[in-house]
Amino acid sequence: MNEKNLPSVAYFSMEYGLHSDFKMYAGGLGILAGDYIKGARDINAPIIPIGLKWKQGYTDQRIDANGNPYDSYHNYVYDFLEDTGVQVTVKIRGLDVICKVWKTEHFGNNPLYLLDTDIPENADAWITGQLYGWFGEERIAQEIVLGIGGVKALRALEIPVDVYHFNEGHAALAAIELIREKMAGGSTFEEAWKATRQEIVFTTHTPIKEGNESHPLSRLEYMGAFNGLTRSQMERIGGEPFNMTVAGLRLSRISNGVAKLHAVTANKMWKEVPGRSPIIAITNAIHTPTWVDERITRAYEENGDLWAAHAEIKSELIGFIQERSGIRLNEDNLLIGFSRRAAPYKRSDLIFSRPDIIEPYLESGKVQIVFSGKAHPLDDNGKRIVSNLVSMMNKYPKSVVFLENYDMTIGAMLTRGSDVWLNNPRRPLEASGTSGMKAAMNGVLNCSILDGWWPEACIDGENGWQIGGGFETADFELLDRHDSQALYDTLLGRVLPTYYDDREKWTHMMRRSIETTRTEFATRRMLEEYYSKMYIPS
Repeated sequence: MNEKNLPSVAYFSMEYGLHSDFKMYAGGLGILAGDYIKGARDINAPIIPIGLKWKQGYTDQRIDANGNPYDSYHNYVYDFLEDTGVQVTVKIRGLDVICKVWKTEHFGNNPLYLLDTDIPENADAWITGQLYGWFGEERIAQEIVLGIGGVKALRALEIPVDVYHFNEGHAALAAIELIREKMAGGSTFEEAWKATRQEIVFTTHTPIKEGNESHPLSRLEYMGAFNGLTRSQMERIGGEPFNMTVAGLRLSRISNGVAKLHAVTANKMWKEVPGRSPIIAITNAIHTPTWVDERITRAYEENGDLWAAHAEIKSELIGFIQERSGIRLNEDNLLIGFSRRAAPYKRSDLIFSRPDIIEPYLESGKVQIVFSGKAHPLDDNGKRIVSNLVSMMNKYPKSVVFLENYDMTIGAMLTRGSDVWLNNPRRPLEASGTSGMKAAMNGVLNCSILDGWWPEACIDGENGWQIGGGFETADFELLDRHDSQALYDTLLGRVLPTYYDDREKWTHMMRRSIETTRTEFATRRMLEEYYSKMYIPS
């Protein structure tokens, strides 16, 4: 990719995962965005990230004495943020809200601009208080600040922009501001919409239709999100209720899913949306310097002892687990890592579905599992999943661990030091799943359902294992039974014998895992695809 004369891209995202101590992220969406802007810095790509400065970030989620998760919030102060001296104003519920603009490139990232309402001039200072906060009105207020305020900030900072990239539908109101600008210059609504579409590209992430955010038009109007447009114009863009993903699809010239399979799923999901942009596939990737242990990279590149390097890192993980949980796992026995958001389709507890099969392995310690993950603060079903994992830790105290308050530190430790990375979502509901990429590049072998990114990478039995053969059905009971049996067949019939009886094959598979993923699933490839397929008009 020729880095000269590339179009400049304003990248809008509600969250950015740059470091554990910088509480600007909730989960995978933010980790992707953080890796993206670090990767952009590495290749000097003109990406201008826009986000919000969260006073409390996402929840700290702890486990109480009864094994149930609870949420806590803290005010954070960051001395590495630079004051740009810029303030912009947005209208929310008819009132002026002033947004202060901060900047940071502290984590080896392209300069990130963060809008902040927590200033004395604002009565509603807490709009940027909590990431993914409590009520619909609060969310809309945050999206007004991100979208409308973000465009105004770019103007005030005098940063030229060729392309606007919306990472998920949260930024859709930025397009409403772009349309308003053009109409203020004399364009009709139709002309402004058409011209704005040529400036916007859109990434959709959520492959569950109900998980795509929507708001009643009356609420958007009351909050001030119409921004000069009429009700009928807003309905044409996003429908009633106003769906942020539908809006993103209709406001962009091109859209993408985040894996090849996800693009197929997204095109099926949104096929009934008239006037939407085409959805292509650009598979997510990771920032290797952030996630891959240098000792593994060195052993791989110098044809050294991969197993010895891994054993050293695994030992550190076991010490970390003991420090966090009080449980000392066995360094010689198989250690499975599983960390992701607690959502029903991810089936965190699928491995426990047949106690008669798995229990002997857990009681003997031949299979050890470390879980981590948060439930959304308002998701009681997700919290029940976490409680169930904690109860399994109590039931199998020598072989099952749940690490509370999942963050980038835990994610890095587990994807570096586990032996196997387990992933068993209901296909095709996993959008991408970048944790598996991190594991793979660290020589941690994926054992996964063929969902998300894994169908693109898996060479079954050579660089990891597939669970089942890509079976899909809308009958979740049947699907869970099928996949549970496939998981046991793979884990007990293939993974365990290789780990315990064929170290040479295991080490060869580690090397193949690294070899087949380290370039294809790194941020450089992803950025090059965004430029060639989306940012530079064909």
